[in-house]
Amino acid sequence: MFADAATEDFFRARLDHMIDLRQPLVVLASRLPWQQLEASLAHLLSRKARTGLAMPDLDLFGEAAQRVDRKSNAGRPRVPLRTMIALLYLKHAFDLSDEAVVERWSETPRWQFFSGLAYYEERLPCDATTLVKFRRLLGEEGVEELLAQTVTLAVSLKLIPAAALATVVVDSTVQEKAVAYPTDSKLLETARSKLVEAAQGAGVELKQTFAKEGRLLCFKAGRYAHAKQFKRMRRIIKRQSTVVGRLVREIERKALNSGDAIRAVLDGALVKARRIAEQSKSRKNITGSPKLYAWHAPEVECIAKGKSRTPYEFGVKVGIAMTLKHNLIVGARAFPGKPYDGHTLREQLEQASILMQDTGVKPSTAYVDLGYRGVDTDNPGVAIKHRGRFKTLTAQERRLLKRRQAIEPIIGHLKADHRMDRCHLKGEVGDSLHAVLCAAGYNIRWLLRMIAKKGVPFLRLLYLRLCQAVGVRADWLRILRGIGSATLKRSGLRLVAV
Repeated sequence: MFADAATEDFFRARLDHMIDLRQPLVVLASRLPWQQLEASLAHLLSRKARTGLAMPDLDLFGEAAQRVDRKSNAGRPRVPLRTMIALLYLKHAFDLSDEAVVERWSETPRWQFFSGLAYYEERLPCDATTLVKFRRLLGEEGVEELLAQTVTLAVSLKLIPAAALATVVVDSTVQEKAVAYPTDSKLLETARSKLVEAAQGAGVELKQTFAKEGRLLCFKAGRYAHAKQFKRMRRIIKRQSTVVGRLVREIERKALNSGDAIRAVLDGALVKARRIAEQSKSRKNITGSPKLYAWHAPEVECIAKGKSRTPYEFGVKVGIAMTLKHNLIVGARAFPGKPYDGHTLREQLEQASILMQDTGVKPSTAYVDLGYRGVDTDNPGVAIKHRGRFKTLTAQERRLLKRRQAIEPIIGHLKADHRMDRCHLKGEVGDSLHAVLCAAGYNIRWLLRMIAKKGVPFLRLLYLRLCQAVGVRADWLRILRGIGSATLKRSGLRLVAV
């Protein structure tokens, strides 16, 4: 290995000597406001001080607190905050799992430079589970800050005019949860196995677990459904419901003689099993409580969007707001409870206003579809344009209304390229975090495309003026002419080699 005399470490080469500094991700690394990001997120990651045990002791002056030395529970130092933020950006920008992004980080010098490293390190930046804990610490406020910085950076680099943020397009989609397609037979078999597992974990002995019969009944139900023999299928489902009911009653009977701690452990499983058994008796929701579509994700909702290819989607409704002409996402929010689209518009525009507050612009015009009709009084100060008002729109507004459809392929890219197709994060909080992070990943890719397409005129002019002031050799002159030929034509500058 050749030693590099310009580095502080004699035996290692710097990352900026190994990569092309004109690559869009490298340019973006130098333009993102990392210090501002770290300062805005620091309060979410503050660690509580852990002190020793204070023991009172008597002396001539009364009680004196003595500090007893003990082993610290603080653990090893945290991974640098910039590295963790960069990993979240890269994960959703390049459609990678937690495990895959840390593996690829250790092999890609540009990613390490983006994370703030000076030297190449062939190691994992952290364990994949650290990203799970980091997302939990950030919360919805933290991930919205990550999205807001991408919008602010797009304006500061003049890749999009600030006035373009005032006109937005709003639409909704479904962010599906990572659950199997729910059928009564599968849910009843899951309820049976989870009840047996919970009882065995609590030390409750069951007279019969129905393990062999339960698996056989699940197979039969699937075969009868495939053969369209629905009477036989319903008979099998009725038997599965009976089995679950017997297990519930037996566990309740034997748990009465147990302690409160055991009953508290079993209560959650018993409630879920009863809900699944009750909802399997009828297609309609008789009890009034929402149906349970996944044992491990009770927050999952069944949403019908009117698509012929997917009549029902199981997840949560997500609202997306983007600029009308430049396709930059300025808002993404999850709306649990299956609200009507029009009732989500006020909160969606409110989030977009908060994320754009550093630019000094607020949404003043929203182009929507017919699902957002009749909510003008709920959104004062915002002009809502849709196809239902076509006769009252001006000629320019009618042309702009055709741009509303551009949000549909953007939603498609969010799902196909940025992991919004399936949410693997836990609970309603996971749904909210995942929607915002997918939008942040999309904006990172948008910034990379725009930097590659238009470049950053500020950096080009800065390099050219520095070269004029200091003097440029012939080889650097050719490189700079290749970088900033378009900028030279616009600015009228000339480079003279000294």
